[in-house]
Amino acid sequence: MTTASNTRAAVPAATSGADIADWRPEDETFWESTGKKIAYRNLWISIPALLCGFAVWGMWGIITVQMMNLGFPFSQAELFTLTAIAGISGATMRIPASFLIRLAGGRNTIFLTTSMLLAPAIGTGIVLQHPEWPLWSFQLMALWSGVGGGNFASSMSNISTFFPKRLQGTGLGLNAGLGNFGVTTMQIVIPLVMTVGIFGAFGGEPMVLAKDSGWIFGKIPAGTQTWIQNAGLAWVLSLVPLGALCWFGMNNLKTVSPATGGPLTAFAKITYLYTLAFIPTIVMLYFYLPAPTGLGLLSIWVAIPLDIIAAVTIMKLAAFG
Repeated sequence: MTTASNTRAAVPAATSGADIADWRPEDETFWESTGKKIAYRNLWISIPALLCGFAVWGMWGIITVQMMNLGFPFSQAELFTLTAIAGISGATMRIPASFLIRLAGGRNTIFLTTSMLLAPAIGTGIVLQHPEWPLWSFQLMALWSGVGGGNFASSMSNISTFFPKRLQGTGLGLNAGLGNFGVTTMQIVIPLVMTVGIFGAFGGEPMVLAKDSGWIFGKIPAGTQTWIQNAGLAWVLSLVPLGALCWFGMNNLKTVSPATGGPLTAFAKITYLYTLAFIPTIVMLYFYLPAPTGLGLLSIWVAIPLDIIAAVTIMKLAAFG
């Protein structure tokens, strides 16, 4: 009887709140009775969270064109730096994001990185209401939106731990395939929400198109009222409930992330790694971007490899010893 009791005590509960200590997806009995439900719940929350990450990351491709159509006082070359900044930032953020699940836990990571998207979404909505603001304020929001690009690495790393090897292709395929649909979603949603004052008085005043615009379903003629700020603000409507879903519906697997600490400790780890990656990105962008916000000394083909090397080196020295 004592032996049986000790055996039962040695097996931790599989579904103890947000943190799961016993996770055996390769055990078919465990998978069918317990694991399958938990894994797919985490997957169905992960997909829209990743979708929004791609949408916020890629939104500058649409925004820059509309800024030109609305007559923002920047040259075409200056506006296209916004898409370059978002791209470089997102690519660099995938480096620290690759380590986050192990260090901070799946639930903690997906919740915080999804919630982080509120900053560039709201910030972009604010700066787009002020065409007179300097170029660097728009570039800062493009830089910040790179968090959405990094989310792909952490999201895929997280989902892979929930499924048995025979089903990892299914789980990862659904997560990546439907998550990447955020690019298409963004291309449909942004032009649509810009034609309607969905936030009323809280969403700011519209601007008037100086040039014809359009979207995948047709033309938007010059003279149309346009709420370009909705390109950022609209994502708040999905990010807030998604943040709640991530927090209350996802799990940390202690077999994968045994030393995450409490949520605040996990959040500190995530923030620290992202800060380490942002530092070389900002420096290399300064050397790459032309005046007035940079020196214009490096081509993008030199700046990107140097950024990646610097980010890896800084994280190795400062975070991993």
